[in-house]
Amino acid sequence: MIKLVKPSLLVLCSALSACSLLGGTTGEAPGSRTASAGPAGAVASPEVDEAWFKAYEARLQAALQGSAFRLSRHESAWVVTAPVDHTFNPDRPEMLLPVSLGPISRVAKLLENDPSSAVMVLGHTDASGSDQLNQTLSSRRASAVGAIFSLSGLKTDRLMIKGMGASMPLLANASKQNQARNRRVEMVVSPKKTFRVLVAMYRNPEQSADLLRPMMAPVGEETQVAMAEAATPVKKAPAVSKTARTAKTTKKPVAKSKTTKTVASKAATASQKSKKQ
Repeated sequence: MIKLVKPSLLVLCSALSACSLLGGTTGEAPGSRTASAGPAGAVASPEVDEAWFKAYEARLQAALQGSAFRLSRHESAWVVTAPVDHTFNPDRPEMLLPVSLGPISRVAKLLENDPSSAVMVLGHTDASGSDQLNQTLSSRRASAVGAIFSLSGLKTDRLMIKGMGASMPLLANASKQNQARNRRVEMVVSPKKTFRVLVAMYRNPEQSADLLRPMMAPVGEETQVAMAEAATPVKKAPAVSKTARTAKTTKKPVAKSKTTKTVASKAATASQKSKKQ
């Protein structure tokens, strides 16, 4: 009898531990029924906190000013997308470029000062490599970005880091441009209670594919263009020296042709002869 009880206790304890990560033994987010599973085991979408969305829009846009990062509004979260080609060292694909540390650190600072918000850091690749390689690479890139949030004091109750491999492309991997768009790290910023529900949804394979489908185009397209232009240094025209300017403005005398000189010489000779006569 003892041998049969012990495995049962282990299974029960494991189930309770897994549920506790989501905020309760029933699988619900505290204070909300939206995290409950339906009859087929699907997790219902979290409630949308419009006041939170409005408060964070300006803050996130300010944090990303001057960077190549994109900000988009999704059903229940703001998603900050860091394109890999502008974020990671091409020679060491898991190392962040210095230019990317500023915007990531500013986003992390926002969450550090707001314990009611949380973030999921998701790494994505294109489909050019093997599944194992893509999974490893996406996980390491997500960890590189997630480490900045960890240094800001976020714990596992407000931070999830996950590599998605090539399982969630934005576009078909049919061109180099599309592949570049698919290589990215997403920082999914949401209220803490929504974060718990999103974590539960990511553990449901049937829902994770549609989880971050945007409800609208990236916000502030004009702002994004301005941010990209601000990030690109303006090339100044080469300075023109004073000597060169003088040479351009000074007109050179028109040289007389050889024929003109000969005609003039003959005319002068004829004139002298006529005077003598």
